[in-house]
Amino acid sequence: MGNAQQIFQEHGTSAVSDALDMLGYGDTGLCGLRRMSGTRAVAGPAYTLRYVPVEHGQSAPAGEFVDDVPEGAVVLIANEGRTHCTVWGDILSETAIRRGVAGTVIDGACRDVGAIRALGYPLWSRAAYMKSGKHRVRLEAVQQPVTVFGVRVDPGDIVVGDDAGGLVVPARLAERTAEKVLRVVAVEEAIRADIATGTPLREARRRSGYNALGLVSRSVPGARP
Repeated sequence: MGNAQQIFQEHGTSAVSDALDMLGYGDTGLCGLRRMSGTRAVAGPAYTLRYVPVEHGQSAPAGEFVDDVPEGAVVLIANEGRTHCTVWGDILSETAIRRGVAGTVIDGACRDVGAIRALGYPLWSRAAYMKSGKHRVRLEAVQQPVTVFGVRVDPGDIVVGDDAGGLVVPARLAERTAEKVLRVVAVEEAIRADIATGTPLREARRRSGYNALGLVSRSVPGARP
């Protein structure tokens, strides 16, 4: 799977999305996700977290989980889209960098965006806000299946993120998806080569078989393979 992750990271979310379309699982994009920090593409196994609201008067610390995240993983936080309080900030980012964590994706909000950008840590979320999630939400589950942006994610599924946002490759489809990514890239390179010689785009696409890519039955949003 490591080679697949390298292919995803090198070629980015657009090629991976096209590849998933070709396999009939093109509805795993995290629609509404925005890059907040970092410049490089990221691909790594999901380390999943699920937050729920705290009960009245309940005490709930927030971020100690980061000490357990494996190197190369992408922290994936299911906070049910909440934007009134945050579940990630600059101290967590500093710790994640020291541990070799690949990046963080949040179905919710982050804070300390300026400081995190200065660190260069790859971070995606719905929004930025300053209010802490401490004593407002609590960590309910670690490394359990979660749903973020309407997409079910199992621990170990591959999260891919770049400037266009993020998507998820089910672990069992990683190798097949990587093969299709290379096919997509080869077709697009052929089109560019033809265009460079003055070939009209319509003809370049016909020659490459571009319009036949992805002609498969579409999956139901959030469905699993």
